[in-house]
Amino acid sequence: METKKIGAIREELKAAEESMLPCFIREYEGDARAGVQKLVEQARGRIEKLAAERRRTEELKKYEKEYAIYGNICGIDEVGRGPLAGPVVAGAVILPKDCDILYINDSKKLSAAKREELYDVIMEQAMAVGIGMAGPKRIDEINILQATYEAMREAISKLGVTPDILLNDAVTIPGVTVRQIPIIKGDAKSISIGAASIVAKVTRDRLMVEYDRILPEYGFASNKGYGSAEHIEALKKYGPSPIHRRSFIGNFVV
Repeated sequence: METKKIGAIREELKAAEESMLPCFIREYEGDARAGVQKLVEQARGRIEKLAAERRRTEELKKYEKEYAIYGNICGIDEVGRGPLAGPVVAGAVILPKDCDILYINDSKKLSAAKREELYDVIMEQAMAVGIGMAGPKRIDEINILQATYEAMREAISKLGVTPDILLNDAVTIPGVTVRQIPIIKGDAKSISIGAASIVAKVTRDRLMVEYDRILPEYGFASNKGYGSAEHIEALKKYGPSPIHRRSFIGNFVV
């Protein structure tokens, strides 16, 4: 029988789903070729990494397990408190009890591609997702903290399932009757808050890319409204756009 070429085995490993990896190892671990043995070790490494990620994900469910008696547990987080332009966006997510989505984390610790991938999985598997926003004008009217609370209340109101308890990233939201548990750095400690962080971040980033098509001179697609050197230079050159926060840009424009 003709020996399978290493390139073909490499492609086989690349296409292998997690459940196929043990079979791949069994089939090729007896092949003495160094290139094949390297691929077998890569397969073992993938299994070990997946096991480690499952352990990390289980640790992320600590608060969800602690408050499981409450039923529908909702994670809440926001993005966009610091930018010079664009809205602040809040996400509220209720995940199923048996949620097994891997790689959820603080959205800032994930690549843009991974956030996009996880956004789709979360939207598909979550029991409910709510998104709230407060725009630049509202931020200028009531300040960023109050606008953030407003966006969070809107996100909660848009959930299709009533939450029994809220796990919040660091804050206690005024005007909400549901019990709240503020967790410092919650987006890296709770799977529900991490999911809300990803939903909010992807929603806001997509919106800033759309704004960039209308207002290309400010580079919103790359800076997302944050005060990069290029953004500040454009602000000084062109003046504020309709989506700039007037209360944030006093140091750069008259």
